[in-house]
Amino acid sequence: MSLRALWTYQAERFPLAKTAPLLGMFSAASISVSAQLAGRGLPHWTAFLAGFVIAMTLFFQMRACDEWKDLDDDRRLRPDRPIPRGLVSLQLILTLGVASMALTALAAGLWYPPVLWLLGLVWVWLAAMTLEFGAPVWLKVRPVLYLLSHMAIMPLIDLTLTALEWMPHGAAPAGLWMFLALSFVNGCVLEIGRKLWATDHEIEGVDSYSRLWRPGRAARIWLLTVGLSALLLIGVGACTGALWLSGMVALLGFGLCAGAAGRYAAAPTPAAQKRVDTLAGLWVFLCYATAGFAPFLVRALT
Repeated sequence: MSLRALWTYQAERFPLAKTAPLLGMFSAASISVSAQLAGRGLPHWTAFLAGFVIAMTLFFQMRACDEWKDLDDDRRLRPDRPIPRGLVSLQLILTLGVASMALTALAAGLWYPPVLWLLGLVWVWLAAMTLEFGAPVWLKVRPVLYLLSHMAIMPLIDLTLTALEWMPHGAAPAGLWMFLALSFVNGCVLEIGRKLWATDHEIEGVDSYSRLWRPGRAARIWLLTVGLSALLLIGVGACTGALWLSGMVALLGFGLCAGAAGRYAAAPTPAAQKRVDTLAGLWVFLCYATAGFAPFLVRALT
């Protein structure tokens, strides 16, 4: 198997150019928010390195599990994907996923070994997700429950990342639940946003929220998740002393997303699809950047 094939695989299924900055901000913000909520200074830079490694490897493991879970559907409905078309083998991706678990555990264990307990919870939930909680048919016909059950892994990952900061000090800080809720909702923003497809891009037999709810309703539901995310961002800002700046970012981000949702609802074209997908990612990145680091800017300005 050539390195070129693996590079092509990552570009199509785990694009590092998009994924690394987002997960870097996600992991760094998680650690920073925990410290801000507790009124502590930031931990040593190695905590941030450990968080980034944990986030990157966990999300790759999620991708590997999806490749296994969706293989039959991909062979029938999306044969152009890397594994069905023979670019890389499923065995290779699964092997890399399993191997990356050692790196995840090493990053957590070297920083603070008790974090491994929370990491274990993430892996248990990931295994349950991969097996569709033992009820794949029942869950498939309930797409909203499917979405919520799968997005529940986001606050579990976030709890593990924040624990890199708070666990060495004892209990989790008050108000952390709001940041974990923000991670859950942001997962929904990303997941729904990437499955609002142009009418011409719908694939027969492949689920999308635009097919499930129709474009207009799907756009409104996506915007509702963005709005809930914005409210939670404001709540986190209130807890960390960055209320006014968080509010400004929330209003600006929501306004941009509202415009994209409206254009998509009016005409679900490829350009409108791309705009929603792009803004979903940018909004989540901005959310974490604001939650994690706006307090420093506020203090610098006052």
